[in-house]
Amino acid sequence: MKRETMLVVGLALLAVAPLGAQGRGHKKEFAVAPDRAISVTREVLVRQGYEVVRIETVGNDQVIYYRRGNRGRGRGKGPLVKMIVRRVENRVIFVDTPDAILVDINIRLKL
Repeated sequence: MKRETMLVVGLALLAVAPLGAQGRGHKKEFAVAPDRAISVTREVLVRQGYEVVRIETVGNDQVIYYRRGNRGRGRGKGPLVKMIVRRVENRVIFVDTPDAILVDINIRLKL
């Protein structure tokens, strides 16, 4: 009896394990010019209250460093965070981009 229970639990775990990888994320790949992607990203960040500190070119990637502004509360600015805009052939891929920012970028690039 004990062996049968362990077998059933083991099979149940194997059946559930692949389901975790079935999530559908936001589309991160766009067929736009890299310059337009950078300008739209900067625009979205500023509109959401972030400060763009600098943009660096590293190989084929553009690294955008940004931080949260103080929002008038006098508590200083947030920690420095980075996102990567990667060029692959004629597409632009966003890496390490928060979902709230990625949704706005997606909307702006599709217009």
